[in-house]
Amino acid sequence: MNNRGKARAYGNIALIKYWGKRDEKLILPMNSSLSLTIECFYTETEVIFSDSFNEDYFYLNGKLQDKLSTRKISDFIDLFRKAANINMKATVKSTNFVPTAAGLASSASGFAALAAACNVASGLNLDHRELSMYARQGSGSATRSIYGGFVEWKRGTNEKDSYAIPIDDAKWDIGMVIVIINSKEKKISSREGMRHTVLTSPFYKAWVESCERDIEEAKLAIKNRDFESLGLITERNGLMMHATMLGASPPFCYWEPDSVLAMKLVRELRKEGITCYFTMDAGPNVKILCRLSESDKIKNRLKEFFREEKIIITGPGPGIVLL
Repeated sequence: MNNRGKARAYGNIALIKYWGKRDEKLILPMNSSLSLTIECFYTETEVIFSDSFNEDYFYLNGKLQDKLSTRKISDFIDLFRKAANINMKATVKSTNFVPTAAGLASSASGFAALAAACNVASGLNLDHRELSMYARQGSGSATRSIYGGFVEWKRGTNEKDSYAIPIDDAKWDIGMVIVIINSKEKKISSREGMRHTVLTSPFYKAWVESCERDIEEAKLAIKNRDFESLGLITERNGLMMHATMLGASPPFCYWEPDSVLAMKLVRELRKEGITCYFTMDAGPNVKILCRLSESDKIKNRLKEFFREEKIIITGPGPGIVLL
């Protein structure tokens, strides 16, 4: 084994959403999902195993984390320690080039980078498919950040067949414009929000059924390079996910007034002939799927209402990179 590994993983934005688990421990999703890996947000993580460490240490953005945060990381590293028969403690140094817990895919890039670094440090040498199954057990969406471009996370029937596969490299004038409405940590975590929605929303069952249809239509649109169809499916699926939360008891919502303004502007831009479509995850920030060649026009329009530093243009991102 190498005892040391370092990797970078990029965030991803779900176009067909993952919202709800059928197994909390193994993180098995209720439905398959599909995402676009993006190049603007990423995490770099180093893992070092050593006999000289008497406990696990977790540094995030240069700051030593508390026992609770470290426990979650330790539990995840245990998956690799058990598989590789390692008893050593670890030091983890992770840098997030993305706001944490703000609905901007920080857990996806975070656990994908941690999985890739653990894979090298432990000497397990898992292939990408196996690695996506490990990453899934840290954060569901992390399973998709193992790959670049468009990625599908297969629902599967058990822990061995729920993994991600690459669909398309997205190198056909695909981009995103991200509007940061609020980068602070959200009041209701994704995990908490999912659980509450699954247990209490009468809309939930219909949403899961519609996702299976949406993902097949989205994959066909990607195969045919049919950007308009992909955009319409993306927008519809995201709105339906948020509708399940409004149907929960009690209802809850991640939107803020500026989220609604950004969505309204996207609809106006479409009427003006610019092909763009919005989606939102568990947070107030709006992601606009667009042609990369039209992203500057979209940004210029958004600048009339939002500060320039709150508007980020990104192209498709790659899969995990070993450093």
